[in-house]
Amino acid sequence: MKLFILRSAVAVIAMASLYQSANAAESSAKQELAPTGKLRVGIAVAPTPSAIYVIKSPDGGYRGVSIDLGKLLAEKLKVPVEYVAYNASGEITAAADKNAWDVTFMPVDDERKKLVDFGNAFHILKSTYLVAPGSAIKTIDDANREGVRIAGIPGTTTYRASVATATKATHIDVKSVDEAADLMKAGKIDAIGLGRETIGGLAALLPGSRVLDGAFWNSTTAIAVPKGHDAARAYVTTFIEEVKASGVVRKSFDDIGLKSSEVAPAGMKP
Repeated sequence: MKLFILRSAVAVIAMASLYQSANAAESSAKQELAPTGKLRVGIAVAPTPSAIYVIKSPDGGYRGVSIDLGKLLAEKLKVPVEYVAYNASGEITAAADKNAWDVTFMPVDDERKKLVDFGNAFHILKSTYLVAPGSAIKTIDDANREGVRIAGIPGTTTYRASVATATKATHIDVKSVDEAADLMKAGKIDAIGLGRETIGGLAALLPGSRVLDGAFWNSTTAIAVPKGHDAARAYVTTFIEEVKASGVVRKSFDDIGLKSSEVAPAGMKP
């Protein structure tokens, strides 16, 4: 009996220790994720949605996957949410060391890993080109020719990949997806390089434009925190796995009209 009581006491102490450790880890994560008392979510705004881009709603707010996931993470942390808007993921990355945002959702590449810490992936990213009406460009390889003008947003993984692969083309820097669309309408570019979801939405806004088959860049979109926030990264990695497993990520894609978007497999690293 004494041995049973001793073992039970040891088990209770062990469970209490684990509980205290879990609480301490959550407290550290909350301190890193919401240092101002609210969760500031870095978002990129565009005319059409994707895994990263959100769109403006009629009431002046925003709609999209980043909005849904940011709201859920704030609820889990029991803090208010605030959305910090940018034109693209490159701007979000550039602000990573400026205490402007606490968490974001963005495409992954090695250059970006130098500036932010990624949690697990939640989306399979494929980037391609939208070509202008009447363009002779038929394939990804066709875009890699002298005289072809490709618009993209500096600092984004897609644009870096386009510059690296379409070395013969002329790349034109734009600040936003809207600016790229305006240039195509004006006949000043031949193609736009973006993620397939964003490209698909733009095609509907630019009659006669075409989305090329295939992809010049394959990666993932993942949750991310500013560099060096280890407790925050561990916490958001667990969070993203929970919302993938529960079907929340799939529903968020579907609700914004991205029914063909592919959710990353369980446990997928960035």
